[in-house]
Amino acid sequence: MRRAGEFDPPPTVMIVATEVVETTTDSIDWIMLIVGFAGGLALFLYGMDRMTESLRVIVGDRARRILERLTSNRFTGLLTGAGVTAVVQSSSVTTVLLVGFVTAGLMTFEQTIPVILGSNIGTTITAQIIAFNVAGWALGFVAVGYLVSSLSTGRHRRARGMAIVGLGLIFLGMTVMSEAMEPLRTYEPFIDAMALLDNLLVAVIVGALFTALVQSSSATTGVVIVLAGQGLISLDAGVALVLGANIGTAFTAVLSAIGKPVEAKRVAGAHVMFNVIGVLIWLPFVDQLVSFVSTIGGGIQREIANAHTIFNVINALLFLPFVSQFAAFVTWLIPDRAPAGAIEPRYVDPSLASTPQLALSKARMEMLRMASRVQAMLLEVLPAILDGDLDTFDRIEEMDDEVDELHGLVLEFLGLVSQEQLSDESSAELVDLLEATNALEAIGDIVETNLVALGQARMASGVEVSEETRHQLEKYHRAVVRAFEMALIAVTQKDPDAARQVAKAKKRINERELQILQRLSDRLVIDEPNRVATYRFEVDVLTQLKRVYYFTRRIARVAVPEREQAILGATEES
Repeated sequence: MRRAGEFDPPPTVMIVATEVVETTTDSIDWIMLIVGFAGGLALFLYGMDRMTESLRVIVGDRARRILERLTSNRFTGLLTGAGVTAVVQSSSVTTVLLVGFVTAGLMTFEQTIPVILGSNIGTTITAQIIAFNVAGWALGFVAVGYLVSSLSTGRHRRARGMAIVGLGLIFLGMTVMSEAMEPLRTYEPFIDAMALLDNLLVAVIVGALFTALVQSSSATTGVVIVLAGQGLISLDAGVALVLGANIGTAFTAVLSAIGKPVEAKRVAGAHVMFNVIGVLIWLPFVDQLVSFVSTIGGGIQREIANAHTIFNVINALLFLPFVSQFAAFVTWLIPDRAPAGAIEPRYVDPSLASTPQLALSKARMEMLRMASRVQAMLLEVLPAILDGDLDTFDRIEEMDDEVDELHGLVLEFLGLVSQEQLSDESSAELVDLLEATNALEAIGDIVETNLVALGQARMASGVEVSEETRHQLEKYHRAVVRAFEMALIAVTQKDPDAARQVAKAKKRINERELQILQRLSDRLVIDEPNRVATYRFEVDVLTQLKRVYYFTRRIARVAVPEREQAILGATEES
């Protein structure tokens, strides 16, 4: 498969090779070579991390909004996935966002597939940048980036500077790796070992394993380009190694999905299947791909980068017409499962804490998962305490245990996020989420502890609620539940209008409370059995439901501008 002359070094190197044909392990400083390669790789990976993290700060929440809005059909989804991944330089960030959208019901799993295909295209931008071979300017990038970062006061401007520093470190790492491996150009055992990579299957496996080891397909691409630039591998081997890197990065997604919800497993599974099937399709046509990129030219480094891009673009276009069928197959392969045991986090993950804006979005989703249980408790509690439904009491107690567990998960996660460097906007959002989460937990306790206890006491004392009073309490209860539901809409959709409706409900709820209290007072003077106990029970139910509304207003505060929060943030339970 290797073409004639592929490894022929330039004449000057031929002379050196002739002189050192007896090269042995003693003539190479293996310690310095390994240290140089490892140090260069570390610089490369650190530069990738710095650049990716800085780009996330620059893009901020816009990546999430773009994905939400531009995935209405498979073509815009493909372009959106490619664009977002190219900007943030991390397909894992795109995948995390997709998992969150699917589990929150904002996207279907089928809608994520074109975005996944697009993210594969977006990751090839790194290889294209690396192939420019501007390593001589590496320190210049570092210097300029540091200057921009150190002289800037705004967080986004500092991030732009650090992104440039990261790019410089990428090129510097490649230079260090290249210089460290230069002695291997004339080391016959190593050249013989590299010749094994002319076997396509071996090269693909090596590329996949190396990528799984370093957890970065970009790192594999960088190393491959360095090897090719030194003349240590052929173009055929370089292309095969890059194909293997696509498999390796997909299995990295599998590792990240372990212990995650079924939606995460489906997204990771789709990623793996796309890349593995794509490589299998291309294996018989590697020679044609090599010939094509050779025709385009640009040097072996650019040819490898072009092969990487062509592979992913054509794969995406091949799979795009079969999105629906593929989604159905993956869903069949990875079915839903019934939850069992202790509550597990569905959205929050400690690894996300270093990206505050994304982390806060996930914390909001986990909080809403908690809110759905509180909502169910609130809906069921009044009929249960009026009818003495013991089974519902037990079910409410179980749901409150889940609420308490989720409350702890969210608080622990927000505590991790709070240790990061937050913008003023993110700090304010974190405080709001803490307050809303605590308010939800307080409502759960009111329902499970106070209202259920009232129902149990009513049964023990033999108190009977009249049909008219029951009707009035149910109307009051519905008004409180409606306010709670509007508060959840406000938080979910960040809808200030819904939050204002929660505030406006106060007048209506107070009026109904006064009507009920007046009626209860009138009935108190009537000679009826247990009239005092009945009065106390009914007044206590009203009081606890009023407390639920008080905490509901605190939840709704999260969705309104700070200047309006005083409207909803009552300082006393009134």
